[in-house]
Amino acid sequence: MSLSKSITNRRAAPGLALIVVAALGLAGCSQEKAEVKEIIRPVKVVEIAKASDTRQLSYSGSVRARTEMNLGFRINGKITERLVDIGDRVKPGDVLARIDPTDYELSVRSAQASLDAADRQVETVELTRKRAEQLYAKNFAPKSQLEQATLSYNQAVATRDSARSQLAQAQNQVRYTDLKADKNGIVTAVAADVGQVVGSGTPVVTVAIDGEKEVLIAVPETDIAEFKPGKTVKAGFWSDEALTLDGKVREVAGSADPQSRTFAVRVSLPNDPRVLLGMTASIEAAAGNRQQLVSIPLSALAQKDSQSIVWTVDRNGGTVHAHPVKVAAFTPDGVSVADGLKPGDVVVAAGTQFMTENLKVKLTGDAAQQSASADDDAARRLR
Repeated sequence: MSLSKSITNRRAAPGLALIVVAALGLAGCSQEKAEVKEIIRPVKVVEIAKASDTRQLSYSGSVRARTEMNLGFRINGKITERLVDIGDRVKPGDVLARIDPTDYELSVRSAQASLDAADRQVETVELTRKRAEQLYAKNFAPKSQLEQATLSYNQAVATRDSARSQLAQAQNQVRYTDLKADKNGIVTAVAADVGQVVGSGTPVVTVAIDGEKEVLIAVPETDIAEFKPGKTVKAGFWSDEALTLDGKVREVAGSADPQSRTFAVRVSLPNDPRVLLGMTASIEAAAGNRQQLVSIPLSALAQKDSQSIVWTVDRNGGTVHAHPVKVAAFTPDGVSVADGLKPGDVVVAAGTQFMTENLKVKLTGDAAQQSASADDDAARRLR
């Protein structure tokens, strides 16, 4: 029995060895196939379009009245009443504020008394002059007496005229104790209140005059050459995205603000009831490109060794390569590139963190469709 089992084991050994060898061979082939298989990563790409010859400038500002009046009293005094608040509409003749008129009313009484005394003086010297004329006509008085009487009369008349002017001035000052509006408008600011003593000319109320409105923007010196009086611009409003008006540059400051180093530019707006004072507006103007810039999505920009790069796709080889670029500016739509890309280049638009040099990729997105169309056209021509 033991002999037969031994013979059986010897016969089975070669077969077992063959099975093991075959299994190892199959495992080696599978491993080799796994090593040979390439990784092809699908990527979203965009194709660089032709650079635009123009660029859009955008600056924010606030809507204001073209004319604003800082109204103040023409005399000194203590404010006793303020009759308007911010937002009130006013018309010519409306009283905005008052100051204490007591002292000025006393001045009127004093001027009136002076005028009355001057009138009496004129009457007295007029009688003297007439008497001197009669005596001189009858040769009862010398001519010098007549001349003296005439001179006294003229002086009295002059004094009366002066007193009359002083009375009118005092009466005007009483009227000036009421601060009145000159034109139709809306109160936009109040700078003084009841109980405050103000000097002549001190602003008390600011009134925005009805009529033309404008937007005041601050433009840096790099772009101020693009704004000239009469230039047409677009005005948009944050409160209503659908509201867009054509405006015109009305005025450009001749010098920069010493603090901000920007130039004040005023843009006139057409009359539209939807535009209210104080609204935030965005002014957009077209300007020529000093250099050809191409635009890419922000997600396409990457960093490598402190250098801004993008990953460009070689259409023939289907591989990606790091490409250094020079960034000009960041815009709401993406990134403006000044150097490093040209129209027709295909750039990886997303997933740049997974890219490596010479990585095989499969295109997706608009550029992939354009590439497929180009391949189809080439195939048709070969047929």
